[in-house]
Amino acid sequence: MTRNPSSVFRFPPCSLLLAALAFLLASALPASASTTFTNRTTANGLGSNGVFAVYANGTTVYAATFGGLSISTNGGGSFTTRTMADGLGSNTVTGVYADGTTVYASTDGGLSISTDGGATFTNRTTANGLDGDNIRGVYADGTTVYAATFPGGLNISIDGGGNFTTRTSADGLGSNAVRRVYADGATVYAATLGGLSISTDGGATFTNRTIANGLGDNNVQGVYAEGTTVYAATQSGLSISTDGGVSFITRNMTNGLGDNFVSGVYANGTTVYAATAPAGGLSISTDGGATFTNYTTTDGLGNNSLTGVYADGATVYAATDSGLSISVPSISASGLAITAISALGGDEYQIAFTAAQGGDYWIERTTDLTSGVWTYVSGTAETATTGANTVNVTSPGGTKAFWRLTTQQPVP
Repeated sequence: MTRNPSSVFRFPPCSLLLAALAFLLASALPASASTTFTNRTTANGLGSNGVFAVYANGTTVYAATFGGLSISTNGGGSFTTRTMADGLGSNTVTGVYADGTTVYASTDGGLSISTDGGATFTNRTTANGLDGDNIRGVYADGTTVYAATFPGGLNISIDGGGNFTTRTSADGLGSNAVRRVYADGATVYAATLGGLSISTDGGATFTNRTIANGLGDNNVQGVYAEGTTVYAATQSGLSISTDGGVSFITRNMTNGLGDNFVSGVYANGTTVYAATAPAGGLSISTDGGATFTNYTTTDGLGNNSLTGVYADGATVYAATDSGLSISVPSISASGLAITAISALGGDEYQIAFTAAQGGDYWIERTTDLTSGVWTYVSGTAETATTGANTVNVTSPGGTKAFWRLTTQQPVP
């Protein structure tokens, strides 16, 4: 298959001339600068193409779908779907979170908890103190579990989900219809239909923020926070606070969002991801949310209607109405530059290179440069850090070979 290379190098045994040629090839071929997505569907094992939420940790990916909880252990290449037959309260899974081998799935039939990595589940309902069985979102921190019910309030368990206490508008929530929840220590954020409700005492009491505090809308679809920076996904823009949620500024389509209806948000440092709907796509900011670049089906998304987004390192996961779209952003165009090629002995060689920014890459090889056919050495990504890197390769059977780095993920 032919890929857009970010760097090419050649390893004939004991040939300084051809090694020098490798440097010329490397400098002649630019790095890829595009961010593209590969879409996963029921053909890859998803329970449904309608994906409501996504969470990932390393190569383990969890997709909350309308046909069960789909779990991948190979980075999203293929999925196994868990259903009511495995203990889920319902096959309609609206949210998911995992901590080690403990997996939490919010469903419209209760909160389902697994302690064996998602193989089997035990379901929690109103019998365990939940205010309702229609759970829209879940988050956990140690043995403290938060379940957002719609309507009903915010349910909190301090014994790992065994029993729950419910917080409502009587405790300061903006509405008893809670869509999503996030917590950082004793600070708890509840996205409600009546504003963003924030607690600083572990969820005992809440202060509600509304359009009077700068929110784009009181209908808050999702929330995420890093330190004192708080992001609220509203139906009228992405609202950002840098003072712990006291006041907000709102970003909208004039700042590059694909749509003003923001259905989900995630951030990592100054990189902010906003899932928009009904036809906006995924909007990504690299300047803390000041401006955004929008990605759509043209870039490989399954659908421009997104319901959620998550990123784990350089890998971005977009929950869409037509599948789970996965992207490993390419290393930027200034990209990869080979700085040295060293013989390690026998057919072993080490390539030293620099990367303008960190990211995942793969190694490809060909024995005929004119053929245009390249073979992935491994389906597993290597990870480049910003600055100097090295990678070792082996020439096949002592024959001459050309090698290159690519940021295009192989399709399993």
